[in-house]
Amino acid sequence: MITKKITLKNNEEILNILGPNDINLRSFEKSFRVNIYVTHDEENGSAVLDIKGKNSSVNKVEREIKNLIETYYFLTKSEKQTKQIEQEKKEEETDFTNGIVYKTELGRNIEPKTENQKKYVNLIKENDIVIAIGPAGTGKTFLATAMALRALKKKEIKKIVLTRPIVESGERLGFLPGDINEKVNPYLRPLYDCLFSLLGHEKFSIYKQEDIIETVPLAYMRGRTLENSFIILDEAQNTTPEQIKMFLTRIGLFSKVVITGDITQIDLPDKNYSGLILARQILKNIEEIKFMEFEKSDIIRQPHVSKIIEAYDLWEKKKSK
Repeated sequence: MITKKITLKNNEEILNILGPNDINLRSFEKSFRVNIYVTHDEENGSAVLDIKGKNSSVNKVEREIKNLIETYYFLTKSEKQTKQIEQEKKEEETDFTNGIVYKTELGRNIEPKTENQKKYVNLIKENDIVIAIGPAGTGKTFLATAMALRALKKKEIKKIVLTRPIVESGERLGFLPGDINEKVNPYLRPLYDCLFSLLGHEKFSIYKQEDIIETVPLAYMRGRTLENSFIILDEAQNTTPEQIKMFLTRIGLFSKVVITGDITQIDLPDKNYSGLILARQILKNIEEIKFMEFEKSDIIRQPHVSKIIEAYDLWEKKKSK
């Protein structure tokens, strides 16, 4: 005959291990032919179990009770995690209803400022393909990226891909220093800046290393199929019709696509051959593809940016006459 002691640290452990009216203890005593005595410590709310009986029986009961304690804490932790996830989802939906698209790592709320921006984020939320056209500073890429990070956080997607066409407007790509990655890096820098603003450098670096976020020149998209992804094509006014077609046919299952561009800033030799302009004509009758047109009034940058854009628009109109 031996005696072994097990300490139950608090009332929660006592209630879950002993069971209602000590039913679990009575079951152990009957099944293993042991005697179990409970000594309660009223001061700290703990209890000590004394298990008496044959060596083999006492050892079995000890293992069973310790397994019950481990299971209790595992289930408690799982329930807490489940409740936390459900609460976070509820909070996110409440935030979205209140106009908050995403919260940055520093706690800044990202939300649409104009009616068109509100319409835009809702189009992205409800549709798989959205094409946004409008002047610089209207939040086309920024809000699309925030929506992509929101979808990633909610586990609606597994990967974010941001891409741009490499179009030389000034310096020739071949004359820039460095290898191919160093040459294209300046073209992708605006996408990095957007991600840094939303994620912070550290989290962005982690996501990039783990291939959760990918920034890639449009030419490198050929031959790929992207599933469970949120794909953003930026500066689409500088694509050719063939490139837009190639890009749209990369879309795999459970993916979402946003295409953004400003048709007043085309750097192609033939400005009438912009893939974005032609896509608006070719795809306008496809119900599953939604178009969003931004106005100068949607520009959220410094107020003088709108005036600069208007001045250049006026100059271009006079020049074309």
